[in-house]
Amino acid sequence: MLADEVLDCHVLVIGSGGAGTRAAIEASQYGETVLISKTLVGKGGCTTMAEGGFNAVLRGEDSCGIHYEDTMKGGAFLNDPELVRVLTREAPLRMGDLMKWGAVFDSTDSDEIAQRPFGGQRFPRTCYAGDRTGHEMMMTLVDRLGFIRLQSQGKGITLLQEYTVIDLLKDGDRVVGAMALDEKGSLVLIKADSTILATGGGTRVYDISTNSSSGTGDGYAIGYRAGAELIDMEMVQFHPTGAIFPYDARGRLVTEAVRGEGGVLLNNKGERFMKNYDPERMELSTRDVVARAIATEILSGRGTANGGVYLDVTHLSREQIETRLPVMLEQFLAFGVDIRTTPMEVAPTAHHIMGGLRITTECRTTLPGLFACGEVAGGVHGANRLGGNALAETQVFGKRAGEAAGNERKQQKRIDTAQVKRQQDRLDRFMAGTKSPSRVRMMLQQAMWEGAGIFRNAADLNRTLAAAGVLADKPLKAGTRRNLAECCIVENMCLTSSLICRSALVREESRGAHVRKDIPQTHDAAHSPFCHTFISKKGQGIEQKGGAA
Repeated sequence: MLADEVLDCHVLVIGSGGAGTRAAIEASQYGETVLISKTLVGKGGCTTMAEGGFNAVLRGEDSCGIHYEDTMKGGAFLNDPELVRVLTREAPLRMGDLMKWGAVFDSTDSDEIAQRPFGGQRFPRTCYAGDRTGHEMMMTLVDRLGFIRLQSQGKGITLLQEYTVIDLLKDGDRVVGAMALDEKGSLVLIKADSTILATGGGTRVYDISTNSSSGTGDGYAIGYRAGAELIDMEMVQFHPTGAIFPYDARGRLVTEAVRGEGGVLLNNKGERFMKNYDPERMELSTRDVVARAIATEILSGRGTANGGVYLDVTHLSREQIETRLPVMLEQFLAFGVDIRTTPMEVAPTAHHIMGGLRITTECRTTLPGLFACGEVAGGVHGANRLGGNALAETQVFGKRAGEAAGNERKQQKRIDTAQVKRQQDRLDRFMAGTKSPSRVRMMLQQAMWEGAGIFRNAADLNRTLAAAGVLADKPLKAGTRRNLAECCIVENMCLTSSLICRSALVREESRGAHVRKDIPQTHDAAHSPFCHTFISKKGQGIEQKGGAA
């Protein structure tokens, strides 16, 4: 038997975070859409955990042109200019969609959407719902999804929840769907006229990460194996402020909204040290600058006893903290720290991958039939992402991907039985394996944290790349069919880690979030050649404006 189940649809959307759900909403207007998620829709992705806000130009003193300039400068000019133009121009429209569908954002006394300042931006343009903005967005999108399903009596969008996609189906060069495992480990084939990857990020390959457990880099690995080209995979953002104490809170995101509301960073001497790194913007500098500053303070012996620095809001009023930062207050109270009276202890934590599958403004990848949107796609954020641009990206490019994929014509979709057989053999190997996937995962995360972190050099990157290769060759043990998905995910993590390290070795310069300590910085990013790294099964390299070099 080819598979336990075979489904057919017009558009297959892989991933149910902000980008995937928005893509499914849009695609459903054009034909039968399947939304597949390895968690519960609206529950397990990183969008739900996003706290800070959604960047959109809504007031006259600001402009889409200024938002564009801020984004390009923040990304060290590695961003794809056309993608940034789309983002900044359409973000206000997509905010309008959310409001029309019932989202509740904080408002001003004049009943306008409230906006707070975020790092690297000249105007307050970050719309927010307290410090639970992503949660509000996802609840709105899930409600809209339910409304569409109710209207169509469940025929417009089919939900496959707790299914893990393990590979893409191809007919020649064209992607024609995907192979997945259901919650019992049964193999399911989903044929589709067009397929959208919206699988989110992959910083769970690091030991300390703000990502949810689903942020394991599946989309990067699946796309690469299918033959898609990826760009700038070395560009990993380390959020400046992840909780470092108490230990149980380690790695949890401390939103940039804390600094946007007036929080200050202090070293163990009580010095507001950002004056030494960016005296003009201070705590509201770009994330790459703040993360390096904190790491430098810690490495120079000016950190706390727990290996962090202090993020202090005790000078703010209790009312401001309770109304503007309720999730932060509640989160730290649960661990015995009252941020109204006690500074938080924070340190950088792996947060976001700026690189990903190369896409056009219609979210087309380099493979026919395959689209990508959200964090799995590269080019929007360049070498460093501005806080608040990611949530906007999910809605802008989620809609565009759903629309473009929906407009694809119906296809004859031939299943390559040899490809399915290879996946069945892979699953059989897991059933006969001997190595614990959780143990391999832990070893990989430690290697990546130590060798491919904020400060990099060729020796450490080569050592980490070799470690990822060794771990990828381990005969992973599933034990039961229910554990097959975990083995596939760990293999994806090993492959994503190798893509990061290989790309980091190719980029022999420091730019944005990528810092090579072994190569002297000899240029200003604003005036140096624009160049993407690229990587695919065909090869890797660095691309100049005039083409590959």
